[in-house]
Amino acid sequence: MKKRILITGLAFVSAISFGQKKEIRKAEKALKSNDFKEALAYLNEAEPLLGTADNDMKAQFYAARGNALLGNGVATNYSNLKGAADAFAKALELDPKLESQLAASLQNLRAGLINGAIKDQNAGNFELATEKLYTSYTVSKDMDDLYFAAGNAVNAKDFDSSLKYYQMLLDAGYTGETKEFVATDKETGEVIPFETEQSRSLALKSGQYIKPEIRVTASRKGEILRNMTLIYLEQGDNDKATSVMKAAREENPDDIYLMRAEADMSYKMGDISRYNQIMNQIAATDPDNPEIYFNMGVASAELGDTDKALEHYNRAIELKPDYEAALINIAVLKLSTEDALVEEMNNLGNSRADNIRYDELKEQRADIYRATVPYLTKAMELNPNNPDVVRTLMNIYGQLADDANYQKMKAKLATLEK
Repeated sequence: MKKRILITGLAFVSAISFGQKKEIRKAEKALKSNDFKEALAYLNEAEPLLGTADNDMKAQFYAARGNALLGNGVATNYSNLKGAADAFAKALELDPKLESQLAASLQNLRAGLINGAIKDQNAGNFELATEKLYTSYTVSKDMDDLYFAAGNAVNAKDFDSSLKYYQMLLDAGYTGETKEFVATDKETGEVIPFETEQSRSLALKSGQYIKPEIRVTASRKGEILRNMTLIYLEQGDNDKATSVMKAAREENPDDIYLMRAEADMSYKMGDISRYNQIMNQIAATDPDNPEIYFNMGVASAELGDTDKALEHYNRAIELKPDYEAALINIAVLKLSTEDALVEEMNNLGNSRADNIRYDELKEQRADIYRATVPYLTKAMELNPNNPDVVRTLMNIYGQLADDANYQKMKAKLATLEK
């Protein structure tokens, strides 16, 4: 009797297995006809029976499910793409030999996820962009996808995820450095990158390009450590921020990106003196960068060193004459020097000597206004719609009794504030 029951049980399992195979084959046939809904329907019928299936059949099921959800690479719905990614991951876990068979599907899936992430990023939907890029990473294991997922997580203020992803990148030894095959255009002198060495070789044979070189892109490690440091600072964990930066600088003491990161950290922690020290080191390595001098100007101003701040701002403008922010900051610094004059003027009495001193101070104040006007005028030319600049000019012209320009600025301000 026991033997008969056993045989019946075996026959039942075989029937289930046959039913699974039948539904999966129907699904695969529907996939070949691009009938993805029908394929999913067959797979849904087979899914409740998976518990008794062997790993090969399960892998076959999940591979078919992934392709059905992917829709032959044309699906754009994230839930479908995520479902496809999960299904492919299960299929490959059960049968790694399927990787070559699924290569085209995985490539289409990654393209769909990345293109969707780019659209989300451009629309400011950083949280969804992060999810799509991380899902792409789980499928492709491409570290660039993880790097961009971390960056979007930062923008989404999801600092826990960004720290997790950045740490994964560091643990994997990721730098983001890649080789670029470049050549110089003979006519324009522009250095042009090519996707492959072969495409560059063909371009060289045309005679239009010369000077073939291999260029290595900049490392992203400094940026990763910088972002981790700033996140720890944002979270109030100064010890971790300092620890990460110390280890990074010891490993790469001359890395300009890490120098910038430490400067940012020092600034955030209120150590402006250390910030200035590092920025001077950076300026020595990149003496023609106006941004560096502008930032040094801001730091010097915060330290109360007005002369040094003006020196840095003026250097920034020498390098970049249309640097609006530097022009405005110079004007602000110059105007700040009138405070001491006004205080002294208010404390004077009515004696003859006091009246003479008052007139002297009044003229000095007018000199400050006159010295400020060119910077604000230039800033207004660069950005005519900045009401703060227009308002300041209006007030200055009022103090200088320049009624024509005062009325002009007053009318302009009224237009801007409508």
